[in-house]
Amino acid sequence: MGENVWPLWFEQEREDGEDTELLIGVYRTEEAARGAIVRLKDQAGFKDYLEGFHIYSRTLDKDSWTEGFARV
Repeated sequence: MGENVWPLWFEQEREDGEDTELLIGVYRTEEAARGAIVRLKDQAGFKDYLEGFHIYSRTLDKDSWTEGFARV
């Protein structure tokens, strides 16, 4: 089994329908990703949308997307 990493994203759907997606960082542990949230949660923009932080688990050397896609 491969090694996991923990990407931290800030995701927000704006009122105009556009999405904000910011890759904050990729961390070796989930705890380290949570530490980044603690460091950023009082910063401008982030402090008003704390629900926008999302931590995912990804396995190194493994495809995360295995299908095609369609443009809309």
